[in-house]
Amino acid sequence: MTTLTNEHPTRVADTVDMAQAMRNVLGNFCTGVAVITANTPDGPVGMTVQSLVSISLDPPLVLFSPQKTSTTWPQIQRAGSFCANILPTDHQDLGMRFARSSAGTRFDGVGWQSGMTGAPVLDGALAFIECHIDQVHEAGDHYMVLGRVQDLGEVTAGEPLLFFKGGFGSFNGANRTGK
Repeated sequence: MTTLTNEHPTRVADTVDMAQAMRNVLGNFCTGVAVITANTPDGPVGMTVQSLVSISLDPPLVLFSPQKTSTTWPQIQRAGSFCANILPTDHQDLGMRFARSSAGTRFDGVGWQSGMTGAPVLDGALAFIECHIDQVHEAGDHYMVLGRVQDLGEVTAGEPLLFFKGGFGSFNGANRTGK
């Protein structure tokens, strides 16, 4: 049994590099990995995110947060709709591919089909969520994008790809509780 002490954990509020401290501390929070895709007049585009969150069931809304420096986000915004493709553990390569800035090669050899909104639904995704962009808000060095869900579904069985402490990993569902 662990005994708690009255000592407070180390504080980072006075550190010079708050951004690095935030990366270190929030790296302890495990997130899922999704590829946000859209279809544009120049072809499909996509980017990896770890910020996909269910916001509301009524109306059905999800949120993701692209960096303001992203060159892919403006293309997705102009498309007006997107698909959040939730990746399984065996698609870590796609997570890495869509995280790189070499946009021209992201879809080379990647299987997909157009969803209801026209956005690419990636082959082998665990699930997909197609949305129309409902609202975009500035939030520091990111945007908060609210998407109104138009269609969604589970595609394949498997375990989700996770992001933890700066790297990809997996979850052993054998000890899962709930559902």
